[in-house]
Amino acid sequence: MTDATTATGGGATPGTPATTATSSATTAATSVPRPYEPTDRTVPTRSRERASYDRELVHSILDETYLCHLGFVRDGAPVVLPTLYGRVGERLYVHGSTGSRPLRMAGRSEEAPGLPVCLTVTHVDGLVLAKSAFHHSMNYRSVVVLGTARQVTDPEELRTALDALVDHVVPGRSADSRPGNARELAATAVLRLDLNEVSAKVRTGGPNDEPEDLALPHWSGVVPVRRTYGTPVPAADLDPSIALPDYLATL
Repeated sequence: MTDATTATGGGATPGTPATTATSSATTAATSVPRPYEPTDRTVPTRSRERASYDRELVHSILDETYLCHLGFVRDGAPVVLPTLYGRVGERLYVHGSTGSRPLRMAGRSEEAPGLPVCLTVTHVDGLVLAKSAFHHSMNYRSVVVLGTARQVTDPEELRTALDALVDHVVPGRSADSRPGNARELAATAVLRLDLNEVSAKVRTGGPNDEPEDLALPHWSGVVPVRRTYGTPVPAADLDPSIALPDYLATL
């Protein structure tokens, strides 16, 4: 994985007082977000060099998509559910319904023990094809979040969370749609999960073939994988006078 640390020059910009340059450097250094603290559960057993606890990297991976997988234990057996999420600062909001099992298990009060969970997000950036089947791989970026999820019960926080969920999927959409009414809010539930125990893992680059395989007559390399959106299709009952919003035209 490419080192995300950026080297900086040691001298001040010509014409800039040394004290100003020093002050700016100090401010920049102190404004760098602190990395997440590794734990026994967030240090991988394989390919440790691909792991990262960089806060900005974690946020960028989380912010680029909206589908996560939420894992928890139900009746002694593991369960993993795909669902939507949104990020607000150092907190994730996970969408659900009031009748869903994880929401009921998390409890409705702040004093409830909550639900121990593992939340994962993954981007597949490329298919890595090697000379040998064994060395085939994928380029990816992933985040694993461990913690205790709790149901959002405060009405104001719930509205903030729901707006964040909508805007996480389509930025700008919450302001261009009717807010939920009392009946809809009563049927909707959101889990809150703080970003405390977090790790990212990234693979980049081409295949890692064995030296003796390099002369084999098989194609090797990377097939890039990208997510794209098609042209929006209006609803059959949409008023023709309603134009396509700019935030969808540029999605």
